[in-house]
Amino acid sequence: MEKRFQPYTRLAAIVFLVIGCLWVLSPFLAAILFAAAITISSWPLYERLLERMKQRRTLAAATMTISLVLVILVPLTMVTWNIADNAGHVYRGVREALDAGTMAPPEWIKQIPLVGESVDAYLHKLISNREELVALAKRYMEPARRILLGGSVMLGSGVAQVSLAAFVSFFLYRDGQTLLNALRVGMEKVMGEHAHPVADTVSRTVRGVMYGLLGTALAQAAVAALGFLIAGVPAVALLSVATFLFSLIPVGPPLIWGGATIWLFNQGSTGWAIFMAIWGMFLISGVDNVVKPMLISRGSSLPFLLVLLGVMGGVLAFGFVGLFIGPTLLAVALGLLRNWTDTPSP
Repeated sequence: MEKRFQPYTRLAAIVFLVIGCLWVLSPFLAAILFAAAITISSWPLYERLLERMKQRRTLAAATMTISLVLVILVPLTMVTWNIADNAGHVYRGVREALDAGTMAPPEWIKQIPLVGESVDAYLHKLISNREELVALAKRYMEPARRILLGGSVMLGSGVAQVSLAAFVSFFLYRDGQTLLNALRVGMEKVMGEHAHPVADTVSRTVRGVMYGLLGTALAQAAVAALGFLIAGVPAVALLSVATFLFSLIPVGPPLIWGGATIWLFNQGSTGWAIFMAIWGMFLISGVDNVVKPMLISRGSSLPFLLVLLGVMGGVLAFGFVGLFIGPTLLAVALGLLRNWTDTPSP
């Protein structure tokens, strides 16, 4: 009787053990998943670096970790600090302009076809009526404050999560081969002959999605930086990093180059504003349609709806690093489903 129930007892013990481990690691799960995705994506580069460093794993792992900090953590910290600093300057500037009565709508608003004159007249009337302006400010100040506070908290938590992910990635690089061997043996015992195709699908999909997301973001940031330099937009470095981060969100880059276009219009540089709009529409946003399919084709192609749901759900579930984790998890699940059902990618 005892021997008959022994397998079920072992299974129950394993299930409870797994649940307990996940419960303990749940506060760090997002950082661990992000570190695993980064490590899997950059593993070929780590192997080449390890060969050049004559198999000194600790040194190679430290070099990869420092590179991760310089490429992701430092720019993210800079953007977070600049957003907080500039938000304070903008708030003080608007308040001083309201107190001094010097606020006026920009001249380019009049040039907007059909609605420009009416919008300009309404803004002048609103600014001249202090009571109505104060009432409008009170109405929208709290929602704007909540949005800014939420964005700052998300970016701040992103800095903390990326810092932890960089720390975890060091150990994944250094002890990765041992972990891979143990994982391979475990998968073979559980899945048998299907273990290798499943592992290959997971690895290829993670690399494809991460290459697609990060590669496209880097390409869009580089093209945006060139456009900002040509048009004479200030804070090129900050705007380029912001473009990189917003590129991870569907329809995100237009928020950056669109803001630069409005700023140029406001400065009276109509020609450069038109240039910036064309550059952003056809080159910055066009990169997404060219580079991402090329990079992500080595993995599992992910429909736009799943990318959008992955980004939104990932942010809600994991915070900032959910921008990477959400689409990656959905792509892995879709890749495994296609593998098991023998369904080709579209």
